Amino acid sequence: MGYLDTWKILEEMTTDFREKGRAVPAKIMDDLKSARTMIRILKADASCRETAQKIDEYLGSVESYLVSEGEKIFGATYADEWLKRLEKASREAREEEHDETRFVSGLPREQKWIRVKPSAELPVERLKALAEGSKLSHKSQDDGSFLVYGEEERVRDFVKKMTTKYGVKAKK
Repeated sequence: MGYLDTWKILEEMTTDFREKGRAVPAKIMDDLKSARTMIRILKADASCRETAQKIDEYLGSVESYLVSEGEKIFGATYADEWLKRLEKASREAREEEHDETRFVSGLPREQKWIRVKPSAELPVERLKALAEGSKLSHKSQDDGSFLVYGEEERVRDFVKKMTTKYGVKAKK
């Protein structure tokens, strides 16, 4: 997704504007704040496509304003530097997303899955118990992660239980 990385760069850019004595319109700041809120919502429920669209709109609005105004006020070099940073964040996010969504061999196509990294709060034993309690299959992987798979609804329930019962935040 990379939304958070993009948001952070745009926030740095607004800070840079202010440090250089330039005001950022309230509408742009509101869009930046709204994007951050929507990013949090998307982390909580990644299945909502409308949320991602709204984030794209908000970030696009902020980026358009800051880059165009930055070029007008501070020059093309300034705008190019920020665009390079934004592109790099976007590229790294695509690569990271591609790595995370790679194919898992040996699973039936109709089954959904999630990889979980065991932690101190949620060791492998608890993950196994949660998976079995949710009537899901599981296996440990070579990289130390724990694969849980089964029916989509049960996987969702597993994630909800994991996050609410143990206070663990899901990372995307």
